[in-house]
Amino acid sequence: MATQTKHTSQVTTDHEEIRRWAEERDAKPSCVRGTGGKGDIGILRLDFPGFTGEDKLEEIEWDEWFEKFDERGLALLYQEETAAGEKSNFNKIVSRETAEEAESKSHGKSASKKSSSKKK
Repeated sequence: MATQTKHTSQVTTDHEEIRRWAEERDAKPSCVRGTGGKGDIGILRLDFPGFTGEDKLEEIEWDEWFEKFDERGLALLYQEETAAGEKSNFNKIVSRETAEEAESKSHGKSASKKSSSKKK
């Protein structure tokens, strides 16, 4: 479910791909403190060391993060590299429905491994 160029945004739901991308950037699976209820961890995030949010985010285990990620029908929109060729931390957690819509809109602009049968 990834586009051809590294500096364009890509979308994935693959746990191994998400974990690889995050760990290459020292990001940790996290949730936003105070956003969950009883038995709910709240809003999911990836926490990058040295960036804002350190006091607002709570690290959780990958298993718990992926359980909620799948339960909520989420996808990760991310970028491997900036247009300048530097490692990018850009990411956004979106609904899978939103991800599919975005990918179908960009399908005419770039090839996609998974959406080749979708309408242009």
